[in-house]
Amino acid sequence: MEDDHARASLRRQTVKWRAMLFDLDGTLADTAPDLAGAVNAMRVDRGLAPLPLERLRPMASHGARGLLQVAFEKSPEDADYEALRIEFLQRYENALMVHSRLFDGVHDVLDALDAHGLAWGIVTNKAMRFTTPLAGLMGLASRAGVIVGGDTTPFAKPHPAPLLHAAEALAIPASECIYVGDDLRDIVAGKAAGMHTVAAAWGYCGRSGPSTWNADLVLDEPRDLMTLLST
Repeated sequence: MEDDHARASLRRQTVKWRAMLFDLDGTLADTAPDLAGAVNAMRVDRGLAPLPLERLRPMASHGARGLLQVAFEKSPEDADYEALRIEFLQRYENALMVHSRLFDGVHDVLDALDAHGLAWGIVTNKAMRFTTPLAGLMGLASRAGVIVGGDTTPFAKPHPAPLLHAAEALAIPASECIYVGDDLRDIVAGKAAGMHTVAAAWGYCGRSGPSTWNADLVLDEPRDLMTLLST
């Protein structure tokens, strides 16, 4: 009943919403297997056993910093961190889409948005070096109204600048956009931009975290977004 009430409340607040923006990793796409594959290949080359995907998966949204911390206990303050980061990014770039895929239901949501004449786009902290080819391989680049990477503006999320840039590119006020993401920084950025926010509990955040983020709505799977199309 509480979830139904929250959903109805968001419907009322967003009767005139015109665009839905998505985070990429952990929201539209499950990219954790290939991110984990890159860092595990580094471990194997150093005589270390690969780590299980379940251990690396929660760090997928945190990119090189999070994965290198788990895999090698290295942080940017360590002298050898930068060399590891460069190696990781190169390995990942060489195998962007071996096992990565869109989450089940994402195609249905995007098709429904197109059918309703609603704009949609991608706002990610992933650098465009990786975002552009990955979006192309996943069939998103030709369909998205806008794609904003972590280096498109001088700031990355949780700063609102990337989201505001996306709204401007779509020529739609931020107040008429919904932002969907699976990390606290996504919700912080969305709220700072004046957008409605949806926490994607199907992503890398786990089920318990999103309930504490103060998002306008927490949804369990991508197809739940279809309920917002009935406004």
